[in-house]
Amino acid sequence: MARTRPTRAVTVPGAGTMFALRAIGLVILARWLHSMAQMNFIAALEGMASSPVACLNLVFLFLLIVLPGAKARVERPFHPLPQWLRQALRFFGVFGCLFALWSIGAFVWMAGWRRAVHAAAETNGWLVVLPALYAAVVWICRPRALWRSNFAARRFAIGRYAVSIDVATRTTVVWLESRKLGQYDARELSVRWPGGARVRDGSNPGRAGEPGGVGAAPVSEPVGEPVIPAHAPLDAETTLAASAESAESAESAESAAPVVPAAPATAPTPSTQIALIAPVQTAASSHDRRPKIALMWDSPAAAGHNRQTVFRIRLMTEGDRVAARALDAALKQA
Repeated sequence: MARTRPTRAVTVPGAGTMFALRAIGLVILARWLHSMAQMNFIAALEGMASSPVACLNLVFLFLLIVLPGAKARVERPFHPLPQWLRQALRFFGVFGCLFALWSIGAFVWMAGWRRAVHAAAETNGWLVVLPALYAAVVWICRPRALWRSNFAARRFAIGRYAVSIDVATRTTVVWLESRKLGQYDARELSVRWPGGARVRDGSNPGRAGEPGGVGAAPVSEPVGEPVIPAHAPLDAETTLAASAESAESAESAESAAPVVPAAPATAPTPSTQIALIAPVQTAASSHDRRPKIALMWDSPAAAGHNRQTVFRIRLMTEGDRVAARALDAALKQA
């Protein structure tokens, strides 16, 4: 008989996120139950019923462990949770982290560093681990795109936005996290760069000597003026004597030397160029380090909806800049 070939189990993208969130919820719940076991359960439940913070923590643990509506899907690798659940977990995570930090800070202020270190050692570092777990939940549920950029598959991730282009049908779908913004014709979309110019790879449009850059005009240094040392006294007699000597030397030089055409102005020294271009480069680099682009939709068939902005975002990382340039090229090819 032919044996069936065993296949390896392939993890669905997003299952690791759900596993991490459930593990954090179970760790917090186990520690909570352990703390309640060291005291009277009835007194602990009565204290929890009269504490709004404890009730919020119960709701947070329920959402973190159960994860209602969460499902790992291949088409949404970074968003296995519904949007409302992500927002709720992010809110409860920020609230719990701030409350834990405030409680620990108040305890350190009242008891002192020695007792705080002793309490952290007795609880096996739980005073440090608890705020870190809340911060981990906030980081896992942070705003991000629906997928990573895959230029071969025409998928682009720019900040929180994800753009996919179907070459066969020439349609473009834009997503904001896990929410679909709309579906457009790829020929009606265009990327608008700051100043109407496309950002080039490894170039600075505000740098001197490059196309479109701001250059420094050559500055000619004065020639033939009397040079007076800085430590010399500037009295009237010295000034008149220096001017008379310079005039006599200039007349003698003109009478002795032949007439030659005027030489072009001397080029500025490197230090002068750096001093002139430095303010321009500083302003240009601060503006071009995080340029703000916009995806425009211009449809001549949509009456009253021409020239709309689909999204506008600032390119914070190098990956966002590369994805924006690739998206611009793909839309121009479409």
